[in-house]
Amino acid sequence: MIKDYLGADSSSLKGKRFAFLLVIATTDVSLIPGITIAGASPEMTHYTPAADAEFLLEGKCEVIKGIPVSPEGIPTPAIISRASLSLVNTTKLVVDAGAKIKPNVPFITLHGTHGRDIREGSLDVDVANRIIKNGIKLGEELSNSYELLVIGESVPAGTTTALSVLLALGYDALNKVSSASPRNPHELKNKIALEAVKGLEGKDLISKLAKVSDPMLIGVAGIVIGFKGKVLLAGGTQMVAAASIIKEIDKSRLSEVIIGTTRWIIEDKSADILGLAKQVGVSVSAAMLDFSSSKYEGLRMYEKGYVKEGVGAGGSAIMAMLNGYSSKDILRKVEEIYSSLISEKSIFSS
Repeated sequence: MIKDYLGADSSSLKGKRFAFLLVIATTDVSLIPGITIAGASPEMTHYTPAADAEFLLEGKCEVIKGIPVSPEGIPTPAIISRASLSLVNTTKLVVDAGAKIKPNVPFITLHGTHGRDIREGSLDVDVANRIIKNGIKLGEELSNSYELLVIGESVPAGTTTALSVLLALGYDALNKVSSASPRNPHELKNKIALEAVKGLEGKDLISKLAKVSDPMLIGVAGIVIGFKGKVLLAGGTQMVAAASIIKEIDKSRLSEVIIGTTRWIIEDKSADILGLAKQVGVSVSAAMLDFSSSKYEGLRMYEKGYVKEGVGAGGSAIMAMLNGYSSKDILRKVEEIYSSLISEKSIFSS
């Protein structure tokens, strides 16, 4: 089942010719201890986006052994995306907006760079401009073949850079972004973001984004602005930040954008995606996934507030549901993939 919020009409996406884009990037924010669990250790977070891309396309990873896991051993949400997209058999493309480690699968590059610590400045202004320009061009080209883009992301510590972007653009976002952990480290995120946005008053948009954004948010905004059709931003509070950038550059595009997320994000009491989305003026749809009946503890942990979203999990599940598949169908496919990983004894490797 899909639930629509803030005027979303997910049924308008049904039957459209679409491609799934996974936009990857990294920043040094993910190296800050305690900021993210999107990797077995802070150092491994730089490998997570490349590994997610490899797993999405190939069902296995080369840049790391096994697949990306949290310190507790909970699997990447790429497992949901791969399962859901396999049910609808669509085109999957990886877009590198600025990842430090490159995946060993074909990918499109926006010629960005890996982001630095946002407190000191994430990107050079010319790099931020280049990412947006190349994103717009990619979106324009994809318009020739597709009516709909479903865009996911993989950026460890991305909710902290998203918070910084929202604050820089004037939104009430403190304590409202989500986390891959049930223990949302708001105090640490707020401290980093508030330090990052100091001195940005009066700066132009690109200068603000270069200082506090990760490359993914800028790249996604460019792609959406260049694309001529509908867009499902497949993610959580990070995609609200992407929508806020789109609004600054071309507000008219927001009417064609829906944020597609999971039930776990909507029900996350430590965050407020609907409040943020209402501020920005973008609608939200949610795939009502339920893993409580899974025979695998690693998947049942999603019901306890772990992971929740990422790698386009919610948007991918929405597209599967629009094509007639239920939450149980998706869970069965996820378990099938998970089972094969366990049998290979690779899931908890790092």
